[in-house]
Amino acid sequence: MDRVEPVKEPSYNVLGTPIRPCSLQPKTGWFRDGCCNTDARDHGSHTICCRVTDDFLQFLRSQGNDLITPAPQHGFPGLRAGDQWCVCAGSWKQAYDEGRACPVVLESTHKKALEIASLDELLEHAIASEA
Repeated sequence: MDRVEPVKEPSYNVLGTPIRPCSLQPKTGWFRDGCCNTDARDHGSHTICCRVTDDFLQFLRSQGNDLITPAPQHGFPGLRAGDQWCVCAGSWKQAYDEGRACPVVLESTHKKALEIASLDELLEHAIASEA
């Protein structure tokens, strides 16, 4: 039997327009294509393009999701405040619920994120992209 690969979700952002790159330095995304694209294998829904803050990174670390420490074996450079990164929608929503969400680039946030965070929640933290 042939193995069928999951199909990449259509590349549209939460505004309904084609998704824009989130970050090429460091290169982000489930596919490491610089965009917050996703497919059925992406159980974490790495779909929200964030400009991370120290507070957000420390919050995630306290929840067991360390995005600060480099993991070169996975091609992960570690993040610093000001970096843009496709974060798990559930992690961003958890930070939002705790009052610790970081800024979001709507043009680069995949529409699939709306299954976890509302557009109104994302709009509260919307900023322009620097990618």
